[in-house]
Amino acid sequence: MTPLAHFLFTLYDDAVSTQHSRERIELRIRIMPRPIVAIVGRPNVGKSALFNRLIGERRAIVEDLPGTTRDRIYGEVEWLNSWFTLIDTGGLQSEEELERSTSAQISRSTQQQAVLALEEADVILFVTDGIYGLTAGDWEVADLLRRTNKPVIVIVNKTESLERQDNAVEFFALGLDDPVAVSAIHGNGMSELLDRVIASLPDLSGEEESEFPRIALVGRPNVGKSALLNSLTGQGRQIVSEIPGTTRDAIDTTVMYKSQPITLIDTAGVRRRGRIEPGVEKHSVLRSMRAIDRADVAVLVLDATEPFTAQDTHVAGYIEERKKGIVLAINKWDLVEKDERSVGRFIERAREAFDFVPYAPIVFTSAETGQRVSQIMDVALTVMAERTRRISTGELNRLIKELVNRHPPASRPGKWVKFYYATQAAVEPPTFIVFTNDPENVHFSYRRYIENHIREEYGFLGTPIVLRFRHRKGRT
Repeated sequence: MTPLAHFLFTLYDDAVSTQHSRERIELRIRIMPRPIVAIVGRPNVGKSALFNRLIGERRAIVEDLPGTTRDRIYGEVEWLNSWFTLIDTGGLQSEEELERSTSAQISRSTQQQAVLALEEADVILFVTDGIYGLTAGDWEVADLLRRTNKPVIVIVNKTESLERQDNAVEFFALGLDDPVAVSAIHGNGMSELLDRVIASLPDLSGEEESEFPRIALVGRPNVGKSALLNSLTGQGRQIVSEIPGTTRDAIDTTVMYKSQPITLIDTAGVRRRGRIEPGVEKHSVLRSMRAIDRADVAVLVLDATEPFTAQDTHVAGYIEERKKGIVLAINKWDLVEKDERSVGRFIERAREAFDFVPYAPIVFTSAETGQRVSQIMDVALTVMAERTRRISTGELNRLIKELVNRHPPASRPGKWVKFYYATQAAVEPPTFIVFTNDPENVHFSYRRYIENHIREEYGFLGTPIVLRFRHRKGRT
């Protein structure tokens, strides 16, 4: 076994193995778990360029230098009415290459991120370089991918010319199904690639099986999610340890709370074993993302003894993006030295860090002492109720009329923006449709103005609301 293959196998073996929804007559927005597709390969083969091409925006940094992508980057892709989550990873290298790296610690962390992405993915995109052809490193990565027992699609990138497309046939030798010749920079071959991806995706529709409200406990490893679950359920349902990432898989626990059955989802971290290092723990959020998809309300558990991190805000951002209810639970509050201004200062910092979810309620708690733990359930159930709140069309139009009279939308002569009527089209999340003669010219600041006043008037604590503007011609 070659050094790269041995090193990758060691990493892989050490890595982790592994709605409240009674149907309503009105429209509901059903958000299902999305399959995960990981992009892997050697450094500098064009993985980030492919990622940017598939998600349709320049989110990953693309440079002609190996090792540019350090941490996993996530994006959402839609093709033929199917959605999946796409992960961009750094390049896989041998132990010898890592030791030669000028930033060995960063390179090793990058390597571990890629290996974890392999474990968590449903489909793997193995990117190779059509300019240099099949290399020894490609063979060794292919050997690793075979061990995953997951669908692997071999992508021969940088095949802009017919000659390179013809040369791509040499990658058949890897024995990983037919390779797809693409050019990530120019977009060639994307339709065929996406067709292959969609055909390989698993069906996750069966994961939304519970009729009970679903509350997910999410957050970074070692912030106390499992201890909080123990306190909520009153029993040692999960193993609790000071080692980050003890919880291995998302485990559902159904409890009765004030005569209401509730399903609690404790999200998985990464089990520390062998050579998996602490840097791996900080960026493992894919299982949290899946749990968020399955939940009605996500309780984002934060550590009161540590500053808020980018990872905290990334998870909160995903909750907002998926339009789920959110509660910010500040755990380990018993360990904070306090004075009369401690709560106020902490709330101010939290509001600044999570300014994109200003509607999120904040609960200060301690899983260790049980302080205000039950309040988390009370607030989460309140958020559930807010997500199903329905405003009558008459009330909504009265409010919109008052807002327009108070502050008309910005318009240009000949381009007057007129609002005709509004209605609530859906719940979970609350969704409002405003009919206007010119939806494209409703400025985002005016949309925010209307949203803020809807919240001011009707609440909607802890839940995003969706505000859409639709075109309708006025009466003559």
